[in-house]
Amino acid sequence: MKLTRQLALLALAPALLAAPACVSVKSMMKSSPATAIATRLPALEILADQGPLAMNDGALPEDPLKLFQQECRLNLTEPTDSATYGYAKLVVKKVKTLRTGRAIQGLQVLTFMVPAVLGIPLEWYKTTLQAEVQVSDAAGNLLGSYVGSGSSEVKVAMYHGYSQTTAPRLADIIALRAAIAQIRPQLDTAAARLNPLLLAGGTVENPTLPSSTSATGSR
Repeated sequence: MKLTRQLALLALAPALLAAPACVSVKSMMKSSPATAIATRLPALEILADQGPLAMNDGALPEDPLKLFQQECRLNLTEPTDSATYGYAKLVVKKVKTLRTGRAIQGLQVLTFMVPAVLGIPLEWYKTTLQAEVQVSDAAGNLLGSYVGSGSSEVKVAMYHGYSQTTAPRLADIIALRAAIAQIRPQLDTAAARLNPLLLAGGTVENPTLPSSTSATGSR
C-alpha cells in the first residue's frame, strides 16, 4: 500500500511542479522602475538581439525587446510619433542558468510531498547574464556601447514561489532587468555627449511607428 502511494505521488510530482504559483510573471514584465535619466536621449529606433539567451529555456524571444522598450519609454528616450534620430540596441552577450536543489524533489516524493505543501521550495533557478546597449546614429555609426551584468535566483514552490514552467523565464527576466539597471546610469552620464551627435546625424529613413518594433535572434 505504501509503495502504491509513493508511485502515485511520483506520477503526480510533475503536475505539482508545473502548478501555477501565487505570483504572475506578467506582473514582473510590466514592473519596470520609473527612474528617468536627467537628460533623455532623442527618440530612437529600439532593437534587441537575444544572443545566447535564444538557447535558454527561460525567456521568450520577444522578452528582451519588450523589456528594453519599457526601459526606453520610461527612462531613456523622448517620445515620438514620427522622426527617430538613430538606434538603441540591446544585445545579450553572455548567459548562464543553474538549477539547484533538485535533490530535494526526491525527498519530497519520499515524504508524500508534505514539505512542498508546507511551503518548502522544490528547487531554484539562478541566471547570470551580461548585456550591452549600443547607441548608433541614423547612418548606423556606433557612438557608444554600455555593458551591465545581472543575476537572479527564483524558487520553485507551490505557494510562495513560482511554477517550474514559469521560474526559468522569470529568472532570465530579472537578470536582464538588473543588467539594464546597471546600464542606465552609464547612459545618464553619456547623454551630454550622445545627444548632439545623434541630432547632428539626422533622422532615420522610413522610421518604424512606436508600436512597430524589431528584434533579432531566434529560438
